[in-house]
Amino acid sequence: MARLDVPPGLLRPIAAELPNGLRVRLLPEPSVGTIAYQTFFRVGSRNERPGLTGISHLFEHLMFNGAARFGPKEFDRLIESRGGRSNAYTSWDVTAYHEEAPADALDLLIDLEIDRVSALTITEESLRSEREVVKEERRQSVDDSVLGVLDEQLQALLYLAHPYRWPIIGWPADLERIGVAECRDFFGRHYAPNNATLVLCGRFDPDETLRKVERAYGPLPRGAPVPVPPSEEPLQKGERRARVLHPVQAAEVGIAFRAPAAHEPGSADLDALQAVLGFGDGSVLVRSLVHEQRVCTEVEVDYAWRLDAGTFVFWMELPPKGRPERAEAALWRELDRLMDRGPEPARLERAKSQMEVALLRELSTCGGRGHALGSGELLLGGLGAVEDMFERIRRVTARSVREAARRTFKREAVCAVTAVP
Repeated sequence: MARLDVPPGLLRPIAAELPNGLRVRLLPEPSVGTIAYQTFFRVGSRNERPGLTGISHLFEHLMFNGAARFGPKEFDRLIESRGGRSNAYTSWDVTAYHEEAPADALDLLIDLEIDRVSALTITEESLRSEREVVKEERRQSVDDSVLGVLDEQLQALLYLAHPYRWPIIGWPADLERIGVAECRDFFGRHYAPNNATLVLCGRFDPDETLRKVERAYGPLPRGAPVPVPPSEEPLQKGERRARVLHPVQAAEVGIAFRAPAAHEPGSADLDALQAVLGFGDGSVLVRSLVHEQRVCTEVEVDYAWRLDAGTFVFWMELPPKGRPERAEAALWRELDRLMDRGPEPARLERAKSQMEVALLRELSTCGGRGHALGSGELLLGGLGAVEDMFERIRRVTARSVREAARRTFKREAVCAVTAVP
């Protein structure tokens, strides 16, 4: 395939670590007039336990609810008054906070972030307010969503012991149970500087910015080491299936397999396999199952990076009166063909080009570069792995994709959920 011209140093930051353990990554970009300010805390639903599920995501909301210097709603108001914006997300493995603003707003961003990581307000009132917001979010994304209901059931089939088995947004009873004391303990344990990475990308002087970061974050005390969650999962000795009764017009099916963690060998092959099978109308499954055989009206393929062993999932939406067993049989025919012959060379080259273009598109903005660096360092196993992202794609071959498929798509290790009217 043709090699894309990747600018040197695109993901090679100025890297530093403060005495309290805070990792600092600076990517100066003098040609822009903005700055992307992102903080990655190494905490997600993977770090929770029964009784406290959903607390990581709940904290994502609490972090915008006021602290010692800046009260409720002031965080967003002040950033927006300077023409900037802020947001956050929670995943299985990380909680990330990101702001973008004009470059001259750097001091404001530092002040706002230091205020909430050092003196966050956690009261019964603030907790009650954000709990209701999260409960409504859960109703919309899970309870009123066929895919949300199926995904919760599918994760519970895939994982018997690992914390990935519960939803990121948490179980409703746990959300009600979480109190102020649990929140303060969680904050002190997981929002310490030694559990965070700060990534800045944009127009700034790196030496001066590093001094500002040291002055602001340096006094924060190092926290106790965060316990490593259990990662072992018992061997699956047969297929696992569930049927979900739900008010749907047509059946929907999820088929899933356990898959390597992002940092493990073979993960790039599964990235390519995801593109071969499900990226666009020209992909194998969309062409075959949707357009030719018409056993599905829609097919989605999902292999998401995780810190521990993750999942490779196929979502199939069937036409009215469509038969789930027919759709699954059609899926297996395509997977068997791929595991026998490997991907067609032209399809694999197309998939690899799609992956490179998607990565370059993410790296085309300061916010995208900062996110690729912060999340990639956590999930891929260090800065060296982040710099190697393009080489990961280029090392993929038809043979390596076929072998990855054979290791992953085993009939005795399938998990399946079906929503039936």
